Amino acid sequence: MLAAGRGTRMRDLTSDLPKPMLRVRGKPVLAYIIEGLKVAGVSDFFIVVGWRADVVRDYFGDGARFGVHIEYATQVVQDGTGKVVELAKSFVGSEAFILSYGDILVDAENYLRLVAMTDEVEAIASVKRDEDCSKGGAVFVNDQFELTDLREKPKPGEPTSCWYNAGIYAFRPSIFEYTAMLTPSPRGEYELTDAIRELVVSGKKVQALELTGMWADVRDPEILAQLNQM
Repeated sequence: MLAAGRGTRMRDLTSDLPKPMLRVRGKPVLAYIIEGLKVAGVSDFFIVVGWRADVVRDYFGDGARFGVHIEYATQVVQDGTGKVVELAKSFVGSEAFILSYGDILVDAENYLRLVAMTDEVEAIASVKRDEDCSKGGAVFVNDQFELTDLREKPKPGEPTSCWYNAGIYAFRPSIFEYTAMLTPSPRGEYELTDAIRELVVSGKKVQALELTGMWADVRDPEILAQLNQM
């Protein structure tokens, strides 16, 4: 679980909190994710912290009061999602794992569907239809709903898709072979999406999973306010 970012678009709301600890209806976004994954059978968690790491650690501790086990690592340099994943390499070992951005809210049934598919493919990328891909990633699929390409924040005139990268994945440890080969993107960051694209190019099966029900990227104060009014 990626919870290292401050979330500068949240302005003063994250002056003392990391974005995943902002509250929706009285509970941190990160708590919803942990609870949903627990229902799906996940019991071991690895949270990557950074900005105000103490807030996350103090709230969740070792996970005992939530009925799970939690370990932590600190992302010292904010250099993108591609390299931060490698902090979990020893924790993952030889097992398949789920990766979630710490500011994504979904109906819990989606975690059950994701876990059920992990034995079938090399990786899974969740998607939503008809979101604004300029704010995230455009996912391209074939007739079997397998990924053929993934582009981060396409600019006007660049190829795009009706499928938006929804920020929750499942991987086998083979993903670390591809994150290890990453070079900085034009934004100067190591992009997880570049590693996934190389996974696809190498011939590995990467399945898309369309999320159902509620989905929210808690990216700005307006979305946070809407969620708290629901």
